[in-house]
Amino acid sequence: MQKTLASIIINNYNYGHFLPEAIESALNQSYQPIEVIVVDDGSTDNSQQIITSYGDKIIPVLKANGGQASTFNAGFAISSGEVICFLDSDDILLSSAIERAVKILEEDPDAVKVHWPLRMIDINSNLLEKIDCKGILPEGNFYDEQLKYGLEGHIFPPTSGNVWLRSYLEKILPMPEANYRFNSESYLGFLAPFCGNIRRIDEYQSLYRIHGQNGTLKRTYRWRLDHYYYEEKVLKKYLEKQGIKVNAQFEYREDSCHKYLQRMVKLGQELGAFIAQGQNYILVDMDELGHHQLLENCQAIPFLEKEGVYWGPPSNDTIAIQEFERLHRQGASFIVFAWPAFWWLDYYAEFLSYLRSKFRCVLENERLVVFNLPILA
Repeated sequence: MQKTLASIIINNYNYGHFLPEAIESALNQSYQPIEVIVVDDGSTDNSQQIITSYGDKIIPVLKANGGQASTFNAGFAISSGEVICFLDSDDILLSSAIERAVKILEEDPDAVKVHWPLRMIDINSNLLEKIDCKGILPEGNFYDEQLKYGLEGHIFPPTSGNVWLRSYLEKILPMPEANYRFNSESYLGFLAPFCGNIRRIDEYQSLYRIHGQNGTLKRTYRWRLDHYYYEEKVLKKYLEKQGIKVNAQFEYREDSCHKYLQRMVKLGQELGAFIAQGQNYILVDMDELGHHQLLENCQAIPFLEKEGVYWGPPSNDTIAIQEFERLHRQGASFIVFAWPAFWWLDYYAEFLSYLRSKFRCVLENERLVVFNLPILA
């Protein structure tokens, strides 16, 4: 009996320094047969030379820049596999990923996808402690939940944490490209429950790289909320086309992403009264405010920070002051304490005393404490 062919489609844009690891992880799967398709989205670095160096080990697609959705569409169009994995070029697949996913899809004829958690790695591929989506990914039939709650019928992981059945993707691709230059896995995820079951692998099967340049980090919460409304329209249009009755308004859970995004937009508006466009600020939030920017054209610097990535709270007041002074010298114009880190105000009393003695507190309420930092000569 002929084994199922699996296609791993790597989407890449200017990640030449990460791309070889992604390609090698796809080629080194324990499962065979596979085909590895690398879609380069008009990179201007050395990505295309790297792709060429692999010869006939991979199937190259070199195209003009069009965004992530365009790479999904282009890669899928030339793929042949009955099982499809989209892999971001800054991520890595474990060697067992495709084998485990194929086994589950073959055992469950009603399944259209398999997903798993992702272990975080840093810019140098060192393992970090955090595992994204650990213990929260669902399994089963979520048709009713998706119909009731719209985009939030079930939780699903980022791009590199999913394997899809081709027969499902053929029903929904090509996806609209103009509005999916980022977050393209969302389109695949919220439509899946209307076509079959969702299955889960409990152990992480891919490594998700955190490096301060991840695409979604550059978007604001205002953009994310507008995109949320756009995706609701996409979902309703799809359901109506399938003859599925849709309520005028999807329901929102008490802890819904929609309400959270609304809250973050209001928080950004509050901060925007003090922080002008182009000013960078230190954000003390225990990494709890999510992965988007509060303000347009303003970079939130995590605290503590290493290579643009949140690195945990300081071990003591001395470290906090030293790291703060470093970021201030580098041009940070404000330091913002958000409510998830309000315990800092008591725990790091020396640090707060230092700030209050040297800088003006311009806002202090139940959500934010903000200090204005004069620009150093």
